[in-house]
Amino acid sequence: MQLKKLVWKELFERKNQVFTGLLAILLGITVIVAIKNITFYSEKAVAQELDALGANILVLPKSVTLENYYSADMQGDEFPEEYVSRLAQSNLQGVDNLSPKLSVPVEMQGRKFTLTGILPKSEFQAKALWQAAGIFSRPQGCGTVVAIPGITPEQPKETLVRTRVIESLSDREALIGADVAASLGVKPNDTVSLVGKPFTVAAVLPQTGTVDDSRIFAHLHAVQQLAGKGRVINVIEIVGCCDQISKGLVPKINGLLPEAKVVTIAQVVDTQIKTNRMMSNLSTVFLAVIVLVGGASIANYMYGNVHERRREIGTLMALGAGSGFVLKMFLLKALILGLAGGMAGYVLGTVLAVVLGPKLAGIIVLPMPTLIIWAVVISVIIAVVASYFPARRAAHLDPCSTLQEV
Repeated sequence: MQLKKLVWKELFERKNQVFTGLLAILLGITVIVAIKNITFYSEKAVAQELDALGANILVLPKSVTLENYYSADMQGDEFPEEYVSRLAQSNLQGVDNLSPKLSVPVEMQGRKFTLTGILPKSEFQAKALWQAAGIFSRPQGCGTVVAIPGITPEQPKETLVRTRVIESLSDREALIGADVAASLGVKPNDTVSLVGKPFTVAAVLPQTGTVDDSRIFAHLHAVQQLAGKGRVINVIEIVGCCDQISKGLVPKINGLLPEAKVVTIAQVVDTQIKTNRMMSNLSTVFLAVIVLVGGASIANYMYGNVHERRREIGTLMALGAGSGFVLKMFLLKALILGLAGGMAGYVLGTVLAVVLGPKLAGIIVLPMPTLIIWAVVISVIIAVVASYFPARRAAHLDPCSTLQEV
């Protein structure tokens, strides 16, 4: 009597029962692998985004709804430019770079663009009360990119949001975004007309992949004059020190500017972080479900199989098969079901993650070979443990009693 032949024969003769017992484990492993895969890459994408962008802070009017971090300044509301003075004179630790802005729509060559007013570094240095703020010297330990295991961090994009340190900009000079320059054919030293006033193109900014590419930048006070809005702005960008933010920089700014709304990039991705946490919790729930449902399904299949094969088991034992042989036969069958369920579940779960990842989380998901070990170990343990008691019952059947059954 060969153990392997008996097991394979049993599996192929009772295909429907085997498939039913296998299905619960397969589906459970599939869902868990898919969730784990998507969650892993989603968490890494969020962590990498935070490292690349830095812990930037926006100060906005109270009435503004933050729908998009980078275009939050285009929602029409303003607050006094005097808020910049409050921040610059407060000596708050961790405020490394202040950038007040006023954005207004303009039309050039029949096309609509965004004109954004900024203050150059020379403007800050010209104000005696602001000189001691130290807002252009980044403290040691701030702004470092943290290495994430399993993923290579990208170099931070040198956007104007991150490094708004323009040394000087006259009232009739403009900086042109890469997309604007390409669409209008503008080059450095060209003259462009903004709201009926001539401006010299001081520089064409390099491509950044952000909304800065589609904007035109000029001196803040020149934009305020062109827009006829007075000394107002609609956003203050702050490149803050991550360490100080964790120590309560944002509440301090809120206390200094109670009339404004202060938000951080962490709040922008908070929804994604919560989604990742929810998906991780879901995978734990599914693991509990598969242990209960999958284990119960396998146990039920094994108990039914033992009951159906009582006479066959009795015949094997009468021919010389010991209790250990019968126990091994059922546990080997469970081992095969566990291996098949784990490997098939890993393949299906990985395919689902790769296909659904970009749609559900907006990220590229790649196969994770380490999950196959996890999937197989979990499914084998469930199958073997659930089969042990039915197998033990079969191993202790009385051959005489089973052969006497009609």
